[in-house]
Amino acid sequence: MKFERYSFKKKSPQDMITHSNELMREMLNRRSIRDFSSEEIPEMVIYNVLKTAMAAPSGANKQPWKFVVVKDENLKKKIRIAAEEEEKKFYEHRATEEWLKDLNKFGTDWNKPFLENAPALIIVFRQSYDNSGDGKRKNYYVNESVGIACGFLLMALQNAGLVSLAHTPSPMGFLERILKRPKNEKAYLLIPVGFPAVNAQVPTLNKKSYNKSVEVF
Repeated sequence: MKFERYSFKKKSPQDMITHSNELMREMLNRRSIRDFSSEEIPEMVIYNVLKTAMAAPSGANKQPWKFVVVKDENLKKKIRIAAEEEEKKFYEHRATEEWLKDLNKFGTDWNKPFLENAPALIIVFRQSYDNSGDGKRKNYYVNESVGIACGFLLMALQNAGLVSLAHTPSPMGFLERILKRPKNEKAYLLIPVGFPAVNAQVPTLNKKSYNKSVEVF
């Protein structure tokens, strides 16, 4: 393993405050969107946000992820049909009354038109082991690594001027079947990506205060 000197340019305290404030405001404006326009996303933007996600740290630098971008209309339709089948089972049989009560205030149900309406779906797969070389090799801290990469991705999408939804239909095995993924890959997150529809609405939410979420010793 070779090492190289880390290139670091220190910001002034004022620049640090300015940059951190700009990113904070951008992310405070991020919302989960379920109403998308059909406007296409510039290809270079998709490339840039995925390269950003791939910069995430990972256990032993194994990078145990695969990002699959779906823009094909037929594939999106198949994914919607399969997702709605699982979601209907969830809403009708799997979810507890308490869970449904918590969801009811958001007005969601098993219908998922955004899976077809969004111009692109980014499906993130976790790789439990690596089989790309000369044998099966274990990956480490897979869930943590992929979770961090997804955080990078959601932030990059917002920063690029796009909207998204972190969607987790459960179980998600249908994604592995439809997209013909290898055995070492399991679906982790399904992210519809695009621009908001003109009439897109979001619920009015209150976030916890800083003091309720942060303790400093």
